[in-house]
Amino acid sequence: MTVAAIGPRELADLCAGGGPIDLLDVRTPAEFRAVHAEAARNVPLDRLDPAAWLKTRVGEPTAPVYLICGSGGRGRQACEQFHRAGFPNAVNVEGGTTAWAAAGLPVVRGKKAISLERQVRIAAGSLGLLGAALGGFVHPAFLGLSAFVGAGLIFAGVTDTCGMGLVLARMPWNQRGGDPSACAVSRNR
Repeated sequence: MTVAAIGPRELADLCAGGGPIDLLDVRTPAEFRAVHAEAARNVPLDRLDPAAWLKTRVGEPTAPVYLICGSGGRGRQACEQFHRAGFPNAVNVEGGTTAWAAAGLPVVRGKKAISLERQVRIAAGSLGLLGAALGGFVHPAFLGLSAFVGAGLIFAGVTDTCGMGLVLARMPWNQRGGDPSACAVSRNR
């Protein structure tokens, strides 16, 4: 499935042009609280219901919905969800919030959080090391833990879907959002 994309500067130009836009940030609340594009509203990917969101949408029903995440992967997944819900005008922001901030575009910064991608690397590395250590010192069957994590990483790379990331996104430390009113801006200027 081909997903439409837009660069951060091009999207910022649309925002500056005075036209209302819908920019949804699909990262966890903790990631969103740490830094997000000024015009973005947080709707975490694991809670995204495109059909329900489209029913409550204000404004032009066929106008594009722009989706942004950390670097583009989750935004692309969100676009695919919108396409499956029958809405073809979902557009991924290339490079995500990282590219948005690097371009010097307006962001809101809050309490720093460990990104979901880093959490996955920490958890996968820890489980792999634990499996190898237990396999060497306790019982060889524990090597299966390292093999399981390795297989999961291969699957995540091939399918661009990370089960460990989905589980970590639901952990309490990733659910702590900031002031809900600060996240409610869905239209810019």
